Amino acid sequence: MLQKLFAALEESYPEMVEIRRYLHQNPEPSFMETKTAEFIRSYYEELGIEVRSGVGGNGVVATIHGGKPGKTVALRADFDALPIQDQKDVPYKSTVPNATHACGHDGHTATLLVLAKRLNEMRQSLPGIYVMIHQHAEELAPGGAKPMIEAGALDGVDVIFGTHLWSTIPYGRIETRVGPIMAAADQFAVKVKGYGGHGAYPHQTKDAIVIASQLVTNLQQLVSRRVDPLESAVVTVASFVAENPFNIIADEVALTGTVRSFTESTRALLEKELERVIEGTSLATDSSHEFEFIRGYPAVVNHEKEALFVQEVAREVPGLTGVYDAIPQMGGEDFAYFLEEVPGAFFFTGAMPDGDVYPHHHPKFDFKEEAMLNAARTLAAAAVRVHEVN
Repeated sequence: MLQKLFAALEESYPEMVEIRRYLHQNPEPSFMETKTAEFIRSYYEELGIEVRSGVGGNGVVATIHGGKPGKTVALRADFDALPIQDQKDVPYKSTVPNATHACGHDGHTATLLVLAKRLNEMRQSLPGIYVMIHQHAEELAPGGAKPMIEAGALDGVDVIFGTHLWSTIPYGRIETRVGPIMAAADQFAVKVKGYGGHGAYPHQTKDAIVIASQLVTNLQQLVSRRVDPLESAVVTVASFVAENPFNIIADEVALTGTVRSFTESTRALLEKELERVIEGTSLATDSSHEFEFIRGYPAVVNHEKEALFVQEVAREVPGLTGVYDAIPQMGGEDFAYFLEEVPGAFFFTGAMPDGDVYPHHHPKFDFKEEAMLNAARTLAAAAVRVHEVN
């Protein structure tokens, strides 16, 4: 049965490419994906597959009932784009100004749609129930996963699998691991308040730029001197804004940044230490501040049995060059919320293109489209074989 499904997916590869390129030309950013959601819903309706739209926002959930008893397996794909201008010179370049699929979500959607089509054709011979979760707004916190869960997307689900086409991993590889695979992604904002004045009389001021510069330097010590060296963490100041005429000393500077971590203990430590360093810098410079720490997605933590299971079944997938333990990524993913609710695993599908390689969220990002077939086959193997596992 699985070999038949693999062959059917290979026959459908041109359709995957067609869908992916259509979506790439017509991207919609997070929380604005109404036409994309309608495209997904219509695809399922034309196949006669049970489908719900408007799930937790723009989410779409389709359900395929197998002809034999078994588990309820969920497969997830995200479908939002990024507010980035597409700079690629390709026939399927985005037609929407300042919007493009610079993270592969168009490929995720095409992969899951075609896989669902083939599963539906074989449903009488398959065990269990297959829930196709098409999630909106992965790129922008608070994200689409949590409201979809609250709207019942995981009701009755026993296990969940998801993948990410990864442009910096060689084509042909599948990578996953037990435990944390992607980081918690938090934000912070600081407003440094000094006392401005004339640039010729600095002694009469409290220079917010100098104070903020000290703060940036102080924050660089958090990871190196406060986090256990055996743990991984990132504190990045991403913006530093102080706009003034050339002869005015700034009275206010706005900083924003991100904090990444894999464990809740490290996450809590950095939140506490960030505030302590900011308060200490303000005290030392006789200034004041405003501080906000915004918790984003938690870390994506794979369940042991399911992660090892994905590695096992992936070794049987034709066309793959190898299955490897993944190196944890500091990027964030709200697939984390699904794994907090039910057992499952997230894996990377190597999608490095043949030419120039650009990272995710780059305006020239692209991936090797053949990787969609590898992703579909691996998801199919996990979804069908999981019924054999107690």
